[in-house]
Amino acid sequence: MNTKKPTTKYGRREKRRDALRSVCFLFPSVLGVSVFFILPFGVVVYYSLIDGTASRRFAGIQNFARLLENAAFRLAAGNTLRFSAIAVPLAVSLAMLLALLLEARVPMKSYFRTFFLSPMMVPVASVVLIWQVLFSYNGTVNVLLANFGVDKIDWLQSDHAHWVVVLLFLWKNLGYNMILFMAGLANIPKELLEVADVEGATETYKFFAIKLRYLSPTVLFVTILSLINSFKVFREVYLLAGNYPYQSLYTLQHFMNNMFGIAMDYQKLSAAAVIMAIAMVILIAILFAVEDWFGKDVEG
Repeated sequence: MNTKKPTTKYGRREKRRDALRSVCFLFPSVLGVSVFFILPFGVVVYYSLIDGTASRRFAGIQNFARLLENAAFRLAAGNTLRFSAIAVPLAVSLAMLLALLLEARVPMKSYFRTFFLSPMMVPVASVVLIWQVLFSYNGTVNVLLANFGVDKIDWLQSDHAHWVVVLLFLWKNLGYNMILFMAGLANIPKELLEVADVEGATETYKFFAIKLRYLSPTVLFVTILSLINSFKVFREVYLLAGNYPYQSLYTLQHFMNNMFGIAMDYQKLSAAAVIMAIAMVILIAILFAVEDWFGKDVEG
């Protein structure tokens, strides 16, 4: 009994020291997240629940009801959801297709990879400048189309403006997504693919039964990353078309920017930010649930 007590006391002392070390290492990160993320979001939630910065009376869901009745918000929310619904699946599927293509033996593979990785090194302002040269009224695209007898199109002031931004989003993000999928493909056990080849499995079967299942965590990560980037496309649209672009390009970020910089309506701005955060959390939770169901029988 006497020999066990010191050992027990020593073990408890070491556990306390380990816990203290863990707290010391975690404290700077927790402090930073609290100060720069949790506390500001708490302030936003507070502003969304009061009727004004002067009176500060509790308003309940009144600000949210006023926001949902606002035509500009409904337009911005619809455009943002439509853009994400189109751009995100394209960014994920095309990046996976490019990764599979580069995994195979194709000629000029290094040049092909460089072409899709180059946008990662180009600043956003330069990318926008390229797009303005391409899609302005007297731009390169209209000059090329004129050779086929097509009249000039004001791309950024027409119903085609939405697709111009989708194309910009894909060109800017495909390279990074492709690299992530290439890393995921490299981690698939080669033994499984070799066994499938011996048993005469088709490439389609190997893709859906083996590759896609092992790529499910990568698909989830790329989808979340692309979804977040699709909500941040305001930078490119703002540089292309300004505060009030063509109506199909008016996004939630435009609405929030105008509420803050012009109208100074903190209540609508805060309510819009809370709704946007809730929507993001719900979408990401659904994605996690789908990935957990699809890849549940794949060992990590």
